[in-house]
Amino acid sequence: MRDSVMQSKLPHRRDVARHSTGALLRVMGKILNCQRSTLDEMDLINGVYGGWRYLMDELSDPRTNEWPLMSSPFPTIAISLTYAYIVKVLGPRLMENRKPFELRKVLIVYNAIQVAFSIWLFYEACVAGWTAGYSLRCQPVDYSRSEMGLRMARGCWWYYFSKFTEFFDTFFFVMRKRYDQVSTLHVIHHGIMPVSVWWGVKFTPGGHSSFFGLLNTFVHIIMYAYYMLAAMGPKVQKYLWWKKYLTVLQMIQFVMVMLHAFQLLIWNPCNYPIAFAYFIGAHAVMFYFLFSNFYKKAYTQRKPKKEKDDKLALSNGNLESEPNKNIESSPISSSFPNGKSSSFYQAVGKTVEDSYSATRHRVYVGSVNN
Repeated sequence: MRDSVMQSKLPHRRDVARHSTGALLRVMGKILNCQRSTLDEMDLINGVYGGWRYLMDELSDPRTNEWPLMSSPFPTIAISLTYAYIVKVLGPRLMENRKPFELRKVLIVYNAIQVAFSIWLFYEACVAGWTAGYSLRCQPVDYSRSEMGLRMARGCWWYYFSKFTEFFDTFFFVMRKRYDQVSTLHVIHHGIMPVSVWWGVKFTPGGHSSFFGLLNTFVHIIMYAYYMLAAMGPKVQKYLWWKKYLTVLQMIQFVMVMLHAFQLLIWNPCNYPIAFAYFIGAHAVMFYFLFSNFYKKAYTQRKPKKEKDDKLALSNGNLESEPNKNIESSPISSSFPNGKSSSFYQAVGKTVEDSYSATRHRVYVGSVNN
């Protein structure tokens, strides 16, 4: 009975989703009208609450209501805040009088699990949509309770869940007392990802924007496999000559996401919510710009002799320099003319730099003495 009722509401929910931007503006209009009409505090509270309920009840995908953590964004926010507290306050406090943990075997197992998880996520995205009739031109979300529609939606939820598993990257830094890698911007970047993905699962679990998840899980398969092999020590590391091509793969990913998202700005025949195209496309442009400049400075420009010596020492497991010293050129100083940038792009760039710096330490964890 419940399924039939929900199916009867499906056309309405599709129409609402297709015009989500306008609907959100109407919600804000109700709140603003409430403020203009009266200064009564209760009316304002009721207006805000009514707008929130309209957003959650009318615009969201009802199939996700009973799924773990999907009834409201606040549990996800709470988990992310707890993560930030652990890695910035509680963890360092507990490790203060302890020696760094030796986590070589743990990291090998962890990266192997992430490889397997990414393979499964990629497979689900393929069989539930991208090799089963999805259009690269414009793909609406299947909000029905069909087998394939539910399979894609569940795959999106598991992709959301995978963002929590990535918290362990930071936990391992804390346990190894690599506090230079646990910067505030690094924590914000990782902590905010589950919150960001939550909205996609809640409102558009599948369809056009799931192309980003498809590519991202494919890249994660290769990246985590690389980390796993590199953690095995110098005997394996000498075969990992293809490290720089991981950055190339990332840039190819961003170009594909850009083209795929921004095409909807020209023609959107399936009426996909355009706000998601703006968000994903802008994200891809920004990170392509930063990663390409990182690649140029790290792999195509001549490096000073001392920098090369430090890199060689690290790969051989004999690094004696400061642990927070960059092995490769920063992607930030080369991303803007004369090394100058606005504070906003400095912050964004620092987040990317933190991620890459973290990657470099994790790649060589098998050979660096803790």
